[in-house]
Amino acid sequence: MASAGALLGLQGTSFAQKRITITEGEFAPVPIAIPNFAAGTPGDAEVGVGVTQVITNNLKRSGLFAPIDQAAYLEKQINIDAAPNFNNWKAINAQALVTGRMTRQANGRVKAEFRLWDVNTGQQLAGQQYDTSADYWRRIAHIISDQVYERMTGEKGYFDSRVVFIDETGSKERRVKRLAIMDQDGANVRYLTRGADLVLTPRFSPNSQEITYMEFGQGDPRVYLFNIETGQREIVGNFPGMSFSPRFSPDGQRIIMSLQQGGNSNLFVMDLRSKSTTRLTDTPAIDTSPSYAPDGSRICFESDRGGKPQIYVMPATGGGAQRISFGEGSYSTPVWSPRGDYIAFTKQGGGQFAIGIMKPDGSGERILTAGFHNEGPTFSPNGRVVMFFRDPGGNGGPSLYTVDVSGRNELKVPTPGFASDPAWSPLLS
Repeated sequence: MASAGALLGLQGTSFAQKRITITEGEFAPVPIAIPNFAAGTPGDAEVGVGVTQVITNNLKRSGLFAPIDQAAYLEKQINIDAAPNFNNWKAINAQALVTGRMTRQANGRVKAEFRLWDVNTGQQLAGQQYDTSADYWRRIAHIISDQVYERMTGEKGYFDSRVVFIDETGSKERRVKRLAIMDQDGANVRYLTRGADLVLTPRFSPNSQEITYMEFGQGDPRVYLFNIETGQREIVGNFPGMSFSPRFSPDGQRIIMSLQQGGNSNLFVMDLRSKSTTRLTDTPAIDTSPSYAPDGSRICFESDRGGKPQIYVMPATGGGAQRISFGEGSYSTPVWSPRGDYIAFTKQGGGQFAIGIMKPDGSGERILTAGFHNEGPTFSPNGRVVMFFRDPGGNGGPSLYTVDVSGRNELKVPTPGFASDPAWSPLLS
């Protein structure tokens, strides 16, 4: 994937100021037409269709766009080098139009070009070209999807990203759990561990090339760092007792985690360069699931110091902690949004497990989805979507789902088998 990060751009200028206004109330997705990308050579047709399908699926799954069925198109092939006949697209009620072309170069690489048009004004909103290895055509499609999303909404996209998760296979009594990684849409699944030992709570570093996770092997659980590109892993440290929920600091220089000592657990932070460890909490309670604010100044965490699990916020260096959750039931697995505006959580009560969000001061609590058994929220890189896992119980197993922070557009994420404990990467670079 490293060579895909060296994409060449950009061509094009933005003219109009068309924006999708996202509100918490009723919202109508924008009708958008995405004809198959033209083929620069006859052999590129299949790739052009594939890129078009990925862009269409990305924008549709976002819930903000309504791609128009190609059967309704009055034009099937579009010349990217000329302005479209906008009357043909107004006739099918398209508000936006994406045109593109995939061309194989003499050196075997692929040039991808696209333009985004405002159908009503006839103005070009974006236009870029990329040069990359032919193996990375799916990633090109994700990058173009992000460009369309950002130009139409004013927010960064989230399609050019990955998800690390726990792949689960086998019977409930003999479940094998492997660390796996995939594109955010479920494609390109790759297994990172063989399943010999139990793995839990994978989390990305800010540069998206490393993950930290916990493994139950021989003896006490250990916290590992794993380099996705090289496959190399190293132990963060050997700690007495149990260690839980490791997570990176926003600068990637530290790991924060919960260490069990006797009947309680406290929060510790380790500097990855010096390997020095600092204790952040010292209570007889269970403090766990720490998560940094995006600016690194504060952490949120779960604690039962008040009698049952609730969410607290405190300075990243330790000190006084403020409780922010006050609803009925118990709160767990808090995670701070990359935008800093929300903390997502799991809420248990009344026989249900809900996924919700609240502001960092505890106000504005909103339940996004509820049922049995929802857990483990993680934010998309732009903070607009929450992914979580749901286990229906019985002989089945967990699956991954996404839901918008407004509570709309709940969707199942395709995975090869059962899947749990997702963690969303930052945007790839």
